[in-house]
Amino acid sequence: MNVNPIRCPGDFHIEIGVIDPRKRQTGFKTAIAGNLPTAPAIMGNTVIWKPASSSVYSAWFLMQLWRAAGLPDGAINLLPGSGAEVGGPVIDSRDLMGLHFTGSTGVFNGMWRSITGNFSKYRGYPRVVGETGGKDFIFAHESCDPEALKCALVRGAYEYQGQKCSAASRAYIPRAVWNGIKDDLAAQVKGIKMGPAEDFSNFCNAVIDKASFANIKGYIDFAAGAPDARIIAGGGCNDSQGYFVQPTLIETTNPKFKTMEEEIFGPVMTVYVYEDGKFEETLRLCDDTSPYALTGAIFAQDRAAVLKAEDILRNAAGNFYINDKPTGAVVGQQPFGGTRASGTNDKAGSLINMMRWTSPRAVKENFTPPKDYAYPFMAEK
Repeated sequence: MNVNPIRCPGDFHIEIGVIDPRKRQTGFKTAIAGNLPTAPAIMGNTVIWKPASSSVYSAWFLMQLWRAAGLPDGAINLLPGSGAEVGGPVIDSRDLMGLHFTGSTGVFNGMWRSITGNFSKYRGYPRVVGETGGKDFIFAHESCDPEALKCALVRGAYEYQGQKCSAASRAYIPRAVWNGIKDDLAAQVKGIKMGPAEDFSNFCNAVIDKASFANIKGYIDFAAGAPDARIIAGGGCNDSQGYFVQPTLIETTNPKFKTMEEEIFGPVMTVYVYEDGKFEETLRLCDDTSPYALTGAIFAQDRAAVLKAEDILRNAAGNFYINDKPTGAVVGQQPFGGTRASGTNDKAGSLINMMRWTSPRAVKENFTPPKDYAYPFMAEK
């Protein structure tokens, strides 16, 4: 069996690689954006790449890097612009054969609707691959290692200012464990050093832009005024010299609290403290709370508890971590992607994703072709 690029008849193909400006972060998203056009291109397809409007500069440098490495002209075509200016005409083109997207669930849903509405004009059925939102969780069992749990909460929630799809943003912790770690965890969050990205001693930097700053601040302000939640660390926001949001830790008594359900994409972690002995019940609550299913983690030394969590949460996270933070998937070692409202789960960084950009072709050759149409069983007895 041969495997070919997903070209349409006439040997002309458009694949669009898109990163949504609403889900961007300078360093992390630059790496993700680089994957979008290269995966289809490696498999032999022609690509139009529309980067986020705020990351055109880094996209240009990636293009120079690929050209220096030998990328042929025309294989990947960088085309900056707004979604309407670039994405609209490409999706309307009869030659579209694929969409490789990273961004918000809402934008992806809109693009999918546009594509399905264009089936009558396309020369083939486009491949639609997307990695979208997340409301990633850390779940602790009473047998967990509290020091490992605290480290995962801080790194998982606040690295990259929480501006990556896999960042932890909700946690479920049994009361006995929470009572033992709460004060130290809050102290660690308050002690996180913030400042410019050029200073590598800073753990947190500014968020990407004014719109992100306003969005994150809105969630923090909501929590500050809610009767069923309280901010126990952070909560400060200052845009006088960059869009800085303090790493924020929220404790809530409501498992359906707004910041437990909605994607924030910022340095905000909300903790729901569940009663000791309600492990399985709270696992099911975690599974039912969010429409997303990107990443999640279980912290437990009790192996039976790990297996129970792995079973109940099997559909809650496309990437599931055991005693580790739910971030940092390494390309080539851990395929990345989620289901539900988190995307098509085509596992970026793996052969699974690469094969999506090919079209299998089966070839049969007969060395002894028949000469008579009649089959032997048709002969009269």
